[in-house]
Amino acid sequence: MPRNHDIAELRRLDVAHHLPAQADWAEIEKLGGSRIITHAEGCYIHDGDGHRILDGMAGLWCVNVGYGREELVEAAAAQMRELPFYNTFFKTATPPTVMLAAKIAELTGNRLPHVFFNASGSEANDTVFRMVRHYWKLKGEPKRTVFISRWNAYHGSTVAGVSLGGMKAMHAQGDLPISGVEHVRQPYAYNEGQGMTEEDFCDACVQAIEDKILEVGPENCAAFIGEPVQGAGGVIIPPKGYWPKVEAVARKYGLLVVADEVICGFGRTGKMWGHETMGFTPDLMPMAKGLSSGYLPISATAVAAHVVDVLKTGGDFVHGFTYSGHPVAAAVALKNIEIIEREGLVERTGSVTGPHLANALATLNDHPLVGEARSIGLLGAVEIVADKETRGRFGGAEGTAGPMARDACIANGLMVRGIRDSLVMCPPLVISTEQIDDMVAIIRKSLDEVMPKLRVL
Repeated sequence: MPRNHDIAELRRLDVAHHLPAQADWAEIEKLGGSRIITHAEGCYIHDGDGHRILDGMAGLWCVNVGYGREELVEAAAAQMRELPFYNTFFKTATPPTVMLAAKIAELTGNRLPHVFFNASGSEANDTVFRMVRHYWKLKGEPKRTVFISRWNAYHGSTVAGVSLGGMKAMHAQGDLPISGVEHVRQPYAYNEGQGMTEEDFCDACVQAIEDKILEVGPENCAAFIGEPVQGAGGVIIPPKGYWPKVEAVARKYGLLVVADEVICGFGRTGKMWGHETMGFTPDLMPMAKGLSSGYLPISATAVAAHVVDVLKTGGDFVHGFTYSGHPVAAAVALKNIEIIEREGLVERTGSVTGPHLANALATLNDHPLVGEARSIGLLGAVEIVADKETRGRFGGAEGTAGPMARDACIANGLMVRGIRDSLVMCPPLVISTEQIDDMVAIIRKSLDEVMPKLRVL
């Protein structure tokens, strides 16, 4: 049972001392503090005011096996008793760290047999940044420093991660991006492909990448980085054939290919890896979130042998963190993967719950506010529009409807995320078909409630 917290005091302390992540602190102060989440089980979270909320975001794209898994608690406790911490700096390693590296390599079919550990997806992408540039220097091509990425991509919140990402609001804080990162159009068909066939839009997006490589100079380009499906950008699912064509362009000019699997990895798209769903093969693969289902902070960067073979010629790779390969986090991640495999959660997402979510979301297409409902595996989005024909947005600009609809969903018992004028969802992989139906019913109810407010904007 949850502890008897003093919620009013916690909210007061939250305003007085706590700076929440990616938040408007002045707004939270006006609200009198954050919503205090006290406990959770399965696919539900509970707040300090007694509300039970269906977690349509799996925490933050991560709680794949759901809440309340005693096996993960026991794995952490057992490892803490045996060895709570040791580092990997002093020519040392710990059993769960080594075993987890081997397991991740196995899950890639040994296409990416080497693994470097970190504590967050942002750090995993920092590792990519360092590795790729060092790789090209050791290869005798030190001018190859430029990463090609996409506008509206998300690759983390560190300086390198924000720079690799393509979110202009994040760039504005800190005078970013740093030099050596170029951005191209995103494969966002609903927003940017109107009037084009899927194939023509796909080719236009791929051509933008090739044009940028030629503009920068292939001899200066190090890698192309992208999420198989853009998550925080709004669950942007690329058109059919996009990723194989992107890979072909990258290979043509000698760029490495980086698949950011921080969200898509560990079954989210219906296969173990998003790049498997999308049909391409990366050279480096950062991952996090579903690696431990969020139970402890851990991330990894899986790397192809041909990259590591070059890196081995350079002596010390002077990069890493205190908690790289943390033994307790690694033990929990190993047990988490065991649960995913034992319960067939990847296969279930691909054959049962993913198709069910797609069918359920499709029922929203008749709603007056819904321009498009899309999903892949257990990633989904609902585009909210003022005019279905023109795809016009409320208030004459993007960004009004999503937060309003999100707040209504939360009030009605569903946690989803509002990104610009869309609702996005990423429920735990253990969600039932009945819970998916509940989720979509709450979205419909919430859209009905906000429609009069949106119409007067």
